[in-house]
Amino acid sequence: MRSQTEVVHPAWLRATHWLNALAVVVLMMSGWRIYNATAFLGFAFPKGITLGGWLGGALQWHFAAMWLLAGNGLLYLGFNLASGRLWHRFFPLSPRALLADLLAALQGRLAHADPQHYNAVQRLAYLFVMLDSVLLVLSGLVLWKSVQFPLLRELMAGYEGARRVHFFAMAALAAFVAVHLAMVALVPRTLLHMLRGR
Repeated sequence: MRSQTEVVHPAWLRATHWLNALAVVVLMMSGWRIYNATAFLGFAFPKGITLGGWLGGALQWHFAAMWLLAGNGLLYLGFNLASGRLWHRFFPLSPRALLADLLAALQGRLAHADPQHYNAVQRLAYLFVMLDSVLLVLSGLVLWKSVQFPLLRELMAGYEGARRVHFFAMAALAAFVAVHLAMVALVPRTLLHMLRGR
């Protein structure tokens, strides 16, 4: 059984987690306001859940949060690599384990006894978020400085393609956040671990 004094999440992990959470909330809310300026998919987000007040203000919030996410994300990745946590917590990941854990989760039988052990579904979800965040930053660079990143622009089928990639990558991140919060509500001690580290 885990000791009450055993560290589940080190201080660097908790700090980068909460800074990433702040950056993502600001990016989503300001991004929705930026999207509303064109509403290129034919719908708009309610103004009450957007940030920035107007397009210029939303862009300023978005760029500020972009730098926070990019810089903090690099710190998170660097600490994970240097400490060996990336390999220890997120690998191995096999299709068989993923299917077994997914079926157990759908049946309400997925165990959460050890907070230091991620099941296969968690491993895939966290790896997905890391890759999705990279895609968000890369597609965001195309939208911000399209001329300066011609190769990235072409890989994303031009500016309009990058805009769609950016929108749907953020939608995927928003879906992860919703599921993540639902899981925290179901297993509330995980929030305490992320606040206290123990």
